[in-house]
Amino acid sequence: MHALILAGGLSHERDVSIRSGRRVMEALRTTVDKVTMVDVDTELIPTLRHGDIDVVWPLVHGATGEDGSLQALLELVGVPFVGTASPSARVAWNKAVSKAVMARSGISTPDHVTLPQSLFREVGAEQVLDTVVARFGLPVVVKPVRGGSALGVSIVHDRGDLARAMVHCFAYGDTALVEKHIPGTEVAMSVLGTGDDARVLPAVETVTDGAYDYDARYNPGRVEYFAPARLTESQAAEAATTALAVHRSMDLRDLSRIDLILDETGVAQVIDINITPGMTETSLFPQAAEAAGLDLGRVYREVVDTAAARGATR
Repeated sequence: MHALILAGGLSHERDVSIRSGRRVMEALRTTVDKVTMVDVDTELIPTLRHGDIDVVWPLVHGATGEDGSLQALLELVGVPFVGTASPSARVAWNKAVSKAVMARSGISTPDHVTLPQSLFREVGAEQVLDTVVARFGLPVVVKPVRGGSALGVSIVHDRGDLARAMVHCFAYGDTALVEKHIPGTEVAMSVLGTGDDARVLPAVETVTDGAYDYDARYNPGRVEYFAPARLTESQAAEAATTALAVHRSMDLRDLSRIDLILDETGVAQVIDINITPGMTETSLFPQAAEAAGLDLGRVYREVVDTAAARGATR
């Protein structure tokens, strides 16, 4: 077995991707005959065609790695790879589209609106923002409609801060998703497997000093993690059922992480879908696996074996 890890790329999340790749490579070295890691560059296609590779694990975060583009390239070359196929990746990557899919499946997600940057110029920024506040109240969450690692995300409690949050969001994309802030317990649900064989790992609860933003996610000290999460039996069941429903309804494969908030009534509200979960030393998927008593090397070997056996299919 020769597993090739793809990490790096040119997105804002390059450093996180490399850290994830290195951690997975270290874990796989205990169970796989050969594991190598390469960047996404002009040598990628020749490497894929002539590198005697059994399976590829794309760990590129951000647009190219998670919007279906890299998956489509791997399908085009014809190499087996870990993770979701390109059509479903495109749907999961776009938060507005994925919310529509979840709504049709009866999965709860915070009330929201999608606003392109061009609309603010055409209609008038202050009038748009006043309408947002009138509709949702405060606080609201502002995030890029496409993106990961909480880049460009703000929780806005004061009307005076809303314009600044929109500018910050538009630095990472030309369309913003504004959603009603849901108070409750924030948990990450990691899912292993595909379809009927998918299973949920223990919930990981995050308690943050401020917003659970990029700095909090990848720099130790601002977040307290509870793995497993401090949930009642009914809350844990609700979270697990919701995560599985998302994973299956979106046709996700092999592994995913579904971030959700258990609101004050106990309903799980989905706030994000990750088809390429982070695998760094502070990431939530490895914490969930360890909370389940699983050996990461064995878990990752199971993932690459499944992908290799599936072959180069969509």
